[in-house]
Amino acid sequence: MKFNLEHIAQGTKARAGKIETAHGVIETPIFMPVGTQGTVKAVTQRTLKEEIKAPVILGNTYHLYMRPGTEILSKAGGLHKFMNWDNAILTDSGGFQIYSLSELRKIKDDGVEFCSHLDGSKHFFTPQKVIEIQRVIGSDIMMPLDECTPYPCEYDYAKRSQELTSRWAVLNKEAFENTKPEYGFEQALFGIVQGSVYKDLREKSARDLTAIDFDGYSIGGLAVGEPQETMNDITDFVTDILPPDKPRYLMGVGRPENILDAIERGVDMFDCVMPTRNARNAYLFTSKGILTIKNAVYKDDFSPVDEECDCYTCQNFSRAYLRHLFNANEILALELATIHNLTFYLNLVRRARKEILNDTFKEWKNKILKRLTTNIKLIKED
Repeated sequence: MKFNLEHIAQGTKARAGKIETAHGVIETPIFMPVGTQGTVKAVTQRTLKEEIKAPVILGNTYHLYMRPGTEILSKAGGLHKFMNWDNAILTDSGGFQIYSLSELRKIKDDGVEFCSHLDGSKHFFTPQKVIEIQRVIGSDIMMPLDECTPYPCEYDYAKRSQELTSRWAVLNKEAFENTKPEYGFEQALFGIVQGSVYKDLREKSARDLTAIDFDGYSIGGLAVGEPQETMNDITDFVTDILPPDKPRYLMGVGRPENILDAIERGVDMFDCVMPTRNARNAYLFTSKGILTIKNAVYKDDFSPVDEECDCYTCQNFSRAYLRHLFNANEILALELATIHNLTFYLNLVRRARKEILNDTFKEWKNKILKRLTTNIKLIKED
């Protein structure tokens, strides 16, 4: 993997760059659609590539390990071939999913013991095993095993967690260097900065990881309930410490305004289930805020979801038709809504890149945020 930093917008830390992978070039800033189990829900791979034009998607090590399992993935020749996707794939280590298991996990010095959410069977992830699994998956960019702290989190717990994540980071890197790719192309490994909301711990984590020298750096443990101002502050603080010649990934974020705030603070990569999950629940992102498309006000509204959007849905169907599909429980509603929301997110970061290159990002961002926050309602994840 190679990263080329092309430009930093005047008056901000917003960056435009390119990440070269074995499965194509990723122009940054970028939003990665979430394909947890080898599929982005409600859309086909052809739609993702040709209509939405996503250069990279995200898979999840925990879920792919649970099913279909490493034996099937190995027989298939890796996840790219298994799901027929020839663009890039980034895989999360599954640390957040294990964190969410709560009472079903036990953190130890050498890894995490947990029970499957499928059948209750016991499993144990070590840093080495997580790398081995991702070698079999064959993702272009891998994440190490880390511990994601909750919010709020006591300082002493956050400190122990950060120290554990740093120790695991060493083991992850050693395992990465001591194993070979399964499918003939090089993979990259990012480090994950932890430390909750405590700046001294975040600094220690970032410096520990940069000393190990990863291919890129992720900021984890945010978007877990802390105020938006805190998330912005920690993000801004951490990006000042991370090396400028490596890509930066803010994990699990988020709402369009969160993404723009983080881009201004020097972040390059994002992922979140929000656009696809909201789409399946009839909440559509537009240039003027969120539409709750099931509402009766749209029953005879024959305008597109967003007149400024060039997606397949907006170019061919009306608000009234989408409302009808949702109220009739037609599966097509999920597909059309997902196409729109993902296109909205991808277009947002593509436009951000253009504004960065033109040195007009800050003015554009402020203008967009005024529009996006009109009638925005936060949708609780189910």
